[in-house]
Amino acid sequence: MTTLQPVNPKPFLNGLVGKLVVCKLKWGMEYRGYLVSVDGYMNLQLANTEEYIDGTNQGNLGEVLIRLCI
Repeated sequence: MTTLQPVNPKPFLNGLVGKLVVCKLKWGMEYRGYLVSVDGYMNLQLANTEEYIDGTNQGNLGEVLIRLCI
């Protein structure tokens, strides 16, 4: 049987800086852009960001900040 090892999200996210990422919100919207930075609260800064709703591109937003809400 395979056991799953937990992954610390902060180093994982920091390893994605500079890469194209997709951030899907719990409301269903998706934001696709290049990860610029991640802070200690895991807020994300994206550049060249596009917004997708129901899989349809809604346009280019440029630079955005996505705040973590729990």
